[in-house]
Amino acid sequence: MTRNIFDENVDRFGTNSFKWEMTKELFGEDDLLPMWVADMDFRAPAAVTEAFQKRLDHGVYGYTFASDETYRVMQQWMQKRHQWPIEKSWITLSPSVVSAMSTVIRAYTKPGDKVMLQSPVYAPFFEMIEKNDRVVVNSPLRLNMKGQYEIDFECFENRLKEGVKLFLLCSPHNPGGRVWTKEELLKIGELCLRYNCLIFADEIHSDLVLEPFKHIPIASLEGLEKIVITCISPSKTFNLAGLNVSSVIIQEETLRNQFNEVQRKQGFFSVGTFGLIGVEAAYRHGEAWLEELLKYIKENVNITKKYIEENLPNVKLIEPQGTYLLWFDCRNLGLSDIELKNRLLNKGKLALEPGAKYGPGGEGFVRMNIACPREILKEGLKRFKKALQTN
Repeated sequence: MTRNIFDENVDRFGTNSFKWEMTKELFGEDDLLPMWVADMDFRAPAAVTEAFQKRLDHGVYGYTFASDETYRVMQQWMQKRHQWPIEKSWITLSPSVVSAMSTVIRAYTKPGDKVMLQSPVYAPFFEMIEKNDRVVVNSPLRLNMKGQYEIDFECFENRLKEGVKLFLLCSPHNPGGRVWTKEELLKIGELCLRYNCLIFADEIHSDLVLEPFKHIPIASLEGLEKIVITCISPSKTFNLAGLNVSSVIIQEETLRNQFNEVQRKQGFFSVGTFGLIGVEAAYRHGEAWLEELLKYIKENVNITKKYIEENLPNVKLIEPQGTYLLWFDCRNLGLSDIELKNRLLNKGKLALEPGAKYGPGGEGFVRMNIACPREILKEGLKRFKKALQTN
């Protein structure tokens, strides 16, 4: 049998890997298996490495700029993968989605303004609002009878009535793995239009959607182009987070000018040489690699689901529709968050993200990154069982 390229166990020690080499410092224990932060343990597409090597061989690494071809491959990618025809003029480069989020908050709101999110959600959503002296307004998601997160639109509208200026949308959702439907996105847009609220759409996981689900860029929906600022990146898709590059797509010219002005005030003018090379190579040559990755992740989900059902019946997997991040509901174990953490670290020797980090509604949950070789996944699941089994 041919070995899958994603089965290779790549030794990441000695590369200053945040995931592998900072685990003891962050979690305080030795011998932990890190399945926490959201980067993959897979090599990037070979075409990306080859493009880097070609540039390395040149030997001169002076100032560079994004060429027309760089923008063209981004446009082609969005058209093919998401059926969204975007124009070059709409695209602004940024170091990361989080830095773009901070810039958006600064560009369109002022200190003391209300910015809304939906917990549980990626922790920097809270952090960027608070560090920029804005007020967090929460419209919590709720788990439905099918075990999936849904939007409480009555609560959502009531929060908007409080004078919210900006809504931070996580699409697909991290950590819950929901891929929002067209109907849900249209309802979000309708309410934000009604109450004069802008939308920042973090769509960093948009390429990592599992069949049969389909990601829809909210800005592609009719009537919403004037209020949405979208941010994408190849970082999650192709495991290029260390390149520090993202793309901010803003259709409305006034909004785009405001964003660009604030970004310039922060001293940012371009991403680095290898960020540009990585974007172009990944979007031009990485699609076949991505299709194989999605199959591998889907099977990792299936393996995990079966293992949990057979070995940890009191733990519930919130089955993902997208991302490579699994969200486990451990509340039926009757453990506090501290007890849960201590069991994982001391008994299971497993580093996972604590649910409380994601805000109200995350208590009693943990997040696991399964973008890793099967060998690591199976070891992680054994440790998870060891940590949480009652006998």
